[in-house]
Amino acid sequence: MTFPDLTPELSARMPDLRGRLIANQPLAELTWFRVGGPAQVLFTPADEDDLAAFLAHLPAQIPVTVIGLGSNLIVRDGGVPGVVIRLGRGFSEIVVEEGHRLRVGTAVPDVKLARAAAEAGIAGLAFYRGIPGGIGGALRMNAGAHGGETCNPLVEARGVDRAGQVRTFSNADFGFSYRHSQAPADIIFTRALFQGRPGETAAIVAEMDRITAAREATQPIREKTGGSTFKNPPDGKAWQLIDAAGCRGLTRGGAQMSTLHCNFLINTGGATAADIEGLGEEVRRRVKDQSGVELEWEIRRIGLPG
Repeated sequence: MTFPDLTPELSARMPDLRGRLIANQPLAELTWFRVGGPAQVLFTPADEDDLAAFLAHLPAQIPVTVIGLGSNLIVRDGGVPGVVIRLGRGFSEIVVEEGHRLRVGTAVPDVKLARAAAEAGIAGLAFYRGIPGGIGGALRMNAGAHGGETCNPLVEARGVDRAGQVRTFSNADFGFSYRHSQAPADIIFTRALFQGRPGETAAIVAEMDRITAAREATQPIREKTGGSTFKNPPDGKAWQLIDAAGCRGLTRGGAQMSTLHCNFLINTGGATAADIEGLGEEVRRRVKDQSGVELEWEIRRIGLPG
């Protein structure tokens, strides 16, 4: 699908914009699944001020969708109407502060936060080594792994709302729960402050190495995948329900439920977004029929059908 080009109108409205506006930018290359259609407009702001100015002058009727590193995302084959915002280099700073704290831009990959903390001798953030994606997504979904969750070390985060206002949120403002936060949906987070504790670099690196080894042994991390597909239900494991419903290795088109970890969807090479999402929905149906449990998607799905 090709969308009408909005970039001339937006450029005329915002002549001082410093970020990049690209019409009909393919998004498949920006996602780990490598599927999906284009963004009507892809905007990469230069920094927080640029983002705020853009949102303040963007017509209210134009929808805004934010994507991060694309690890936990299915972009549907028809593409995404309106503006897709992706934060880049201007949101990638990591600053070590006094009191074993790290102030981090939301475009920073989770693994880079873990490494920066280890180098600074800051413990309590090594679990981010096991989470694909970036800090922005971690804030939005309370990402966690290997005994840690974002709600534990987060002190506060800063972001820009749809009107272009910069706002700060304390940990309590997020209303964190399992793989969820209640932060306003229109906020685009730009930076976050994390609290760690004193630690020895060698011990932290060893912990990260253990996490890496565990991931490589149990997850299809070298495949085109989006990480865990479904949230664990209360008092249960999604993968066990999927396995019990006979869905390990199940395929649809070029999509497959991993045989290594059956809560991971993978693109075996020729999948469409419809193949991947459709297989996920088939798994949900079979699990519901077999166990009565309705699995909830952990992977975010955006855009129009092809």
